[in-house]
Amino acid sequence: MDFNDNKPIYRQIVDWCHERILSRQWPPGERIPSVRELGMQLSVNSHTALKAYDLLQSEEVITQKRGLGFFLAEDAVEKVRRARREEFFQESLPTLFERMSSLDITIDDIVEQYNKLKNR
Repeated sequence: MDFNDNKPIYRQIVDWCHERILSRQWPPGERIPSVRELGMQLSVNSHTALKAYDLLQSEEVITQKRGLGFFLAEDAVEKVRRARREEFFQESLPTLFERMSSLDITIDDIVEQYNKLKNR
């Protein structure tokens, strides 16, 4: 995994995990990699991987079963999708609107382009 300087590594790991969840690579209810396995897979310190898992636990996306490991919550996809939508509306959309304004792009222009791409 290539990390960037724009966001803490543990947050980038959470985003990576979110992608695995949304793409169903990690099915709901199933065991996910251990902290050590994740650290090795992503070439990061296990403390960094643990910090990412702590955040996922606080979001109630994963749960830990003592002696068995970490498991994806049954409603993990919905929780991640909800969080990602909120992040999009709070962070990405305002930036997009600023860019649209500077380029004199209207919502109608966006809808037109969306429909073209959708109908490919």
